[in-house]
Amino acid sequence: MRARPVLMLTHDDLLWAHWKRLPSDAWMPARAHGWKELARWGVMERRLVVLDAGTPHLPPLNSEEWRREAGRLDIVVGSPNPSDEEGRAYLVGGAKGYIHAYTQPEAMDTVLKVVDNGGIWMGRTLLARLLLQLEQGAAKMGTPSTAWMEGLTPREIEVARMAASGRSNQSIADELNITERTVRAHISSVFDKLGVSDRLMLALKVHGINQ
Repeated sequence: MRARPVLMLTHDDLLWAHWKRLPSDAWMPARAHGWKELARWGVMERRLVVLDAGTPHLPPLNSEEWRREAGRLDIVVGSPNPSDEEGRAYLVGGAKGYIHAYTQPEAMDTVLKVVDNGGIWMGRTLLARLLLQLEQGAAKMGTPSTAWMEGLTPREIEVARMAASGRSNQSIADELNITERTVRAHISSVFDKLGVSDRLMLALKVHGINQ
């Protein structure tokens, strides 16, 4: 597979040295020092960007400048001091991923591959909170369609509902008295049958927001 270009925006030389340790067979990191350099990356028809949340003079998330770049680029935000609140704000603002800035290169490789293939990346606690909020919001909207259940086994439906509410694999396994490995197998089967790639997309299906 040909190495993919990724623009890494940070004013911090130590962070840039860390980011450059990405697997060279998969990625070609290029450095940017300021927000204005993103426009040139877009003109070159390249999309993948890793953005240091600590970079000075970033535009507000509700600004036209941020929305424009977030709409045409796949931005993964790396925060030196990550929090669920900050992560939620960036993801709602259009970022495709939110991670600790010093995520190890092997883990960042996985993150970038997910985002480069059209996915969204976030930490487990943030994902669980978003799924719970999604479930609570869907409950206020009334009873969702059950069309997503077609083709699933009763156990797969049960596991899908629990996963869509933010439950961990181990929590699901404990409640259903099955192994975590079995839970993972059920979730993988559900993803294949529903044509989704992550739990957020699954939750949208289950709650009738994306049929």
